[in-house]
Amino acid sequence: MEQDVYSEAAESARHGQRGFSLIETAIAMVIIMVGVLGVFGTITYAINYNAGNNSRAQTLAVLQQEVERLRSLKFTPGQDQLPAGNTTQTVVVNNTTFNVRTIITNNDAVTPTLKDITVTASLSVLSPGWQTAVPATVELRRVRSN
Repeated sequence: MEQDVYSEAAESARHGQRGFSLIETAIAMVIIMVGVLGVFGTITYAINYNAGNNSRAQTLAVLQQEVERLRSLKFTPGQDQLPAGNTTQTVVVNNTTFNVRTIITNNDAVTPTLKDITVTASLSVLSPGWQTAVPATVELRRVRSN
């Protein structure tokens, strides 16, 4: 029996079937490691990108809420609830702080019949993702009603 084991080892050595060397194994591990690191890099990028999309969606929701509030205010003779000027307010939604800046300008200083309203919402502290660096802006025009 012992002789059979030795003869099989000698036979495989003659045909060049010796298994993997340490260098081949190390090279294979390096190649696999590079592939795994590439996958982790892609996953990290995707997570940051999706976090940025979430922040952008929250910013747009805050912006829409402010625009709806401004649209509900009266702009009639004797009851102008939209005074010209700049205002900045801080809004907190789901533990995220947003800066909302409103600029209201009259087209005529004496008896305004048209107002230009610009509302800009942005994150106070930028989060990951390229979208969060760009503030969401909307411009409205309000016409005085009778």
